[in-house]
Amino acid sequence: MFRRTATSAEGHCFLHVIKLVSPFVMVVVLQAAIAGFSLEVMSSVRAYVAGEALWSRSQKNAVYFLNRYLHSGEASQFAQYQAALAVPIGDEFARWALERDPVDVEAARIGFLQGGNHPDDVPGLIWLFLYFNRVSFLQDAIREWAATDPMLLELSVFGELIRSELENGPIQDGRLQFLSSRLSELNTQFTVHAKRFSTVLGEGSRAIKVTLICINIVTAAALILLLIWHTRRLVLQRQAFENALHAETQRLAWQASHDWLTGLSNRRAFEARLQSELNNAAAGTLGLILLDLDQFKSVNDSCGHLAGDRLLRDVSRLLQQGRHARDLVARLGGDEFGLILPQCSPFDAVDIAERLRRSLELLSFAWDDRCFAVTASIGVTCIADRNITLEDAMRRADAACYRAKEKGRNRVQVESGSPGAVAVATRPREAARV
Repeated sequence: MFRRTATSAEGHCFLHVIKLVSPFVMVVVLQAAIAGFSLEVMSSVRAYVAGEALWSRSQKNAVYFLNRYLHSGEASQFAQYQAALAVPIGDEFARWALERDPVDVEAARIGFLQGGNHPDDVPGLIWLFLYFNRVSFLQDAIREWAATDPMLLELSVFGELIRSELENGPIQDGRLQFLSSRLSELNTQFTVHAKRFSTVLGEGSRAIKVTLICINIVTAAALILLLIWHTRRLVLQRQAFENALHAETQRLAWQASHDWLTGLSNRRAFEARLQSELNNAAAGTLGLILLDLDQFKSVNDSCGHLAGDRLLRDVSRLLQQGRHARDLVARLGGDEFGLILPQCSPFDAVDIAERLRRSLELLSFAWDDRCFAVTASIGVTCIADRNITLEDAMRRADAACYRAKEKGRNRVQVESGSPGAVAVATRPREAARV
């Protein structure tokens, strides 16, 4: 009798503990499930944001190298165009594979890898597309993505057309201007959809973040009713999550405006800053310098891309030395660099360009016991009339840089039509930059 009573008491106590702990266990399990789901969703969204940045950059590179190939006829430019175009084509192939019935997951995986996405991000990209493609923000993003398919096809066909025409001989000026203009139009159309895609993803990411935060707050409130110490743990977890998200956002923002190899601003940031300076009519004369390394291809061809990368980093460090805080130094692509010099007189712009040329000439670059001379062709233009467009400003500087190459390289060439060219000839050498 006593033993049956003890057993009954133990069973009652056990049931009481289970009843007391079960709400806490369920909330903990729920919290764990929510946290895992949140991280998976945010990681997948982050992967799409990173993939969009890579897609957009590769598309612009494809247009850029195809345009370079159109004007130069160099096979290396066409090869770079094809390599850049392979990225958006891979992403397009992956999307088609996921839209099939039945879904071809393996083909999608291959496509996303061709699109330059990290292998660890690919499962999340596929998962988010398959199970959340009807969510409004992702649905809108996919629609913008799909809208670029005809343009991508046209760009691909356009490249083959240009190659075919170049193989038959030089392209006439009128035809050349038409093809170049169409490439610019394609780039503009791509940019519109890429911006919309990025904006939709950003809005969706923020909406998901708010939703997940609300869910976590409700869960935290339930935990407060059970144990105070667990509330503190939830707060710390949420803070860590938000800090990680903020850090990741900053990293992506930095990647979007900087060159990964040199750490300098990239072409997008350079053009945005130049446009801002052109819009500031009261800022005085603006100096614009384009610099193109003369022997970079020989370093790449003879020593490999690792040597070329190190040379680009060395040149980047040199270009940043002694610059004013308001100046901007950027890598525009390949071995091309640009400098924006606000409130800079024509004389000072040419003086800075010449000092850069001499510094590069003195730069000693060695690789595997081989030494290379480093020189640059530098184009300078100074802008006083702020009614000029960004394209015209870049065209001036690019034309000056091209003439510097034509005249034998390793020289500074001032854009002849610029008012700054006259000022250089008349300003005393004792003058200094403001």
